[in-house]
Amino acid sequence: MSSVEMKKLVEKMKLKNLTPDISLAGRKIEVPDINRPALQLTGFFEHFDADRVQIIGYVEYAYLQSISDERKEEIYTLLLERKIPCLIYSRDLRPDEIMLRKAVEYDVPVFLTDKATSPFMAEIIRWLNVELAPCISIHGVLVDVYGVGVLIMGESGIGKSEAALELIKRGHRLVTDDVVEIRKVSDETLVGRAPDITRHFIELRGIGIVDVKTLFGVQSVKETQTIDLVITLEDWNRDKEYDRLGLEEEYTEFLGNKVVCHSIPIRPGRNLAIIVESASVNHRQKQMGYNAAHELYRRVQENLLKK
Repeated sequence: MSSVEMKKLVEKMKLKNLTPDISLAGRKIEVPDINRPALQLTGFFEHFDADRVQIIGYVEYAYLQSISDERKEEIYTLLLERKIPCLIYSRDLRPDEIMLRKAVEYDVPVFLTDKATSPFMAEIIRWLNVELAPCISIHGVLVDVYGVGVLIMGESGIGKSEAALELIKRGHRLVTDDVVEIRKVSDETLVGRAPDITRHFIELRGIGIVDVKTLFGVQSVKETQTIDLVITLEDWNRDKEYDRLGLEEEYTEFLGNKVVCHSIPIRPGRNLAIIVESASVNHRQKQMGYNAAHELYRRVQENLLKK
């Protein structure tokens, strides 16, 4: 099961730790959903998901201000004894001493953020969905070309890294070389990123390792990118028939999601960077409703009808 360290959550969301005596080492979050325990603060705990991050917003905070200390003791005990991952107070609302004392007693960390509740919820859900999404690693190169995430695949040594380097020199951005971590963040979206150890590096045979960020600047790299198009490079086969019109889309599948795929034969003299750029722009045109192959087919049909 995927998980994310709580320390990483605290750093990413810039949370203030109100219970520093509680160690965060080894604590993990395994569920991307969150919960505002409004009903639970009234004593209703049926169907309560205790494995979710709990957020206290202004409404919950105002309710807690209206009840007695004895009732707070009872409600806090019922909530914290279920071993929730953590409790986050939004809008810079400070928990009372009873909550902090009970949190330490039941070993539940309490955090604080100055962000408004709804935007903070949206941000943390989006981030957790990416971090906890199903993930696979594949061999390839991922680049951002005109805003289109292009995954370049092919056998080792066929020229993927060289094509990526040429694209970077032409103003596009590298996400990862050699190993691509693909996460399924929804039924429609795949997001690719680089492993931490190889981020921003490219391997060029005969030269070695190149640091793209250092050589070409921060504008030449990107942390994550949706995967919109797959280009598979392969050696030219004289006996194979290649698609020359593109009337029908071909797809490849990752984690159950289908992505448009083009197979590009490699021959000496072919400029891969320009081919990848053209494929990316053509893909954007199709997404916007214009298909050049269909337009050519329509013109041919009209011309035949005239004759």
